[in-house]
Amino acid sequence: MFSKREIMSYSAVICDKRQNFAVITLNRPESDNVINQQLAQEMVDICRELNEDEEVRVVVLTGAGGVFCGGSELAVPCGVAAAIASLEKPVVAAINGDALGQGLELVLSCDIRLAVSGAKLSFPQVTKGILPMDGGTQRLARIAGRGKALEMLFTGETLTAEEAYNVGLVNKVVEREALVSEAETMATDLAGKAPIALRYAKEAVNKGLDVTLEQGLRLEADLYFLLHTTDDRTEGIRAFQEKRSPDFKGR
Repeated sequence: MFSKREIMSYSAVICDKRQNFAVITLNRPESDNVINQQLAQEMVDICRELNEDEEVRVVVLTGAGGVFCGGSELAVPCGVAAAIASLEKPVVAAINGDALGQGLELVLSCDIRLAVSGAKLSFPQVTKGILPMDGGTQRLARIAGRGKALEMLFTGETLTAEEAYNVGLVNKVVEREALVSEAETMATDLAGKAPIALRYAKEAVNKGLDVTLEQGLRLEADLYFLLHTTDDRTEGIRAFQEKRSPDFKGR
């Protein structure tokens, strides 16, 4: 899988920190990376640490083995998707296989989603008399639209990666052997951009979805003017004038 630089000490989850991005890997392949209490707690701890790490500008989320995440064995909300959604930096999902139930909730909590061809995505909870419990109903409707969200939730319909791409749940479908390089390339590219601008762009979109258009436009304007006070904004202008690549510091 991904090359390693610095490995944070966990067992149900692996976190590899590189020069400027980190890869979180669900590490229960023998159980299809199904979420248990240990994995949930480690995810919360890792996300908290990464949010405070200024060197990490982008996060990639993937799974060990051939399944991204087969769901959850927990009967109560555990907040793993909420932990991923709380990350202020861009999060890329490298969906290496099926994402079912709470696995799909994890996928939906990411910002950009790459999936291997043939991966299956579904919310089968209704067939068991329950509902998604980690933001799935809300994020699914916001990403795929009300009609498709209700269809998937009502029927437990399974989508292939290709079908998920057609309804906007997945940004790109790749062959399995290309997933790692695609995710690393995207993470490296994003990590080279101005981190404060990326953070503000994510904030503007996510918060803007929950307010009126007028309020969203004010938020956008406020964040735009805040960027003018940063060193990165000055560096961007100087690099353009000097016809070189900018060296953003996140300040």
